[in-house]
Amino acid sequence: MLRAPQDLPQRLDEIRRRLAAAAAAAGRPAESITLLPVSKGQAAATMRAGAGLGLTSFGESYLQEALEKMDALADLALGWHFIGRLQANKTRPIAERFAWVHGVDRSAVAARLAQARPYHAPALNICLQVNLADETSKGGVLPAQLPQVAAEVAALPRLKLRGLMCIPPPETDPVRQRRWFARLRELKEGLEREAPGLDTLSMGMSGDFEAAILEGATIVRIGTALFGPRSP
Repeated sequence: MLRAPQDLPQRLDEIRRRLAAAAAAAGRPAESITLLPVSKGQAAATMRAGAGLGLTSFGESYLQEALEKMDALADLALGWHFIGRLQANKTRPIAERFAWVHGVDRSAVAARLAQARPYHAPALNICLQVNLADETSKGGVLPAQLPQVAAEVAALPRLKLRGLMCIPPPETDPVRQRRWFARLRELKEGLEREAPGLDTLSMGMSGDFEAAILEGATIVRIGTALFGPRSP
């Protein structure tokens, strides 16, 4: 794992500045957008340093690594988001330890999360991952299947369907970036007619989060821009 970058405060300030500028360009308050640091591959010490700078939630992709860091940082009041691909045999610890799951793409996996969510815990916040470009290398619900999957997940106990998440094809042109994010926003708006109350668009990463904000992102998942490149 990487050591905490010495310029973490400067990196965080720059991301917050860019986030606020994009929000202003979209006519939105910066407070309507959550910066979710993607901390996979980062040491617990780095995350503790980030918490000291005001970060309150972290996104993790690898379950065992995340559980170890949760234990190491148990003295801090942190929110934990699972943003990796879900494996059916690992749903129990995810349901027990996380507050959010961003990558749900099958009703069967959601049902396992609902079954494993402790009765005393608040509802587990769920985002459905959408495979916008039908890429075989990525998980996600196809847009045509989204209404049915959303209805099935929304009906499950101990889960709260909050919105949609995507990892679009990589684009360097901001116009093309926005088209993918606009598509996810349109899909969410379509679902709201049948499932009012959806409030989350988890979209945008280090290379495209400004385009995502312009199209309505409420959570942007930032790793490299905050912590620097990860080791191979």
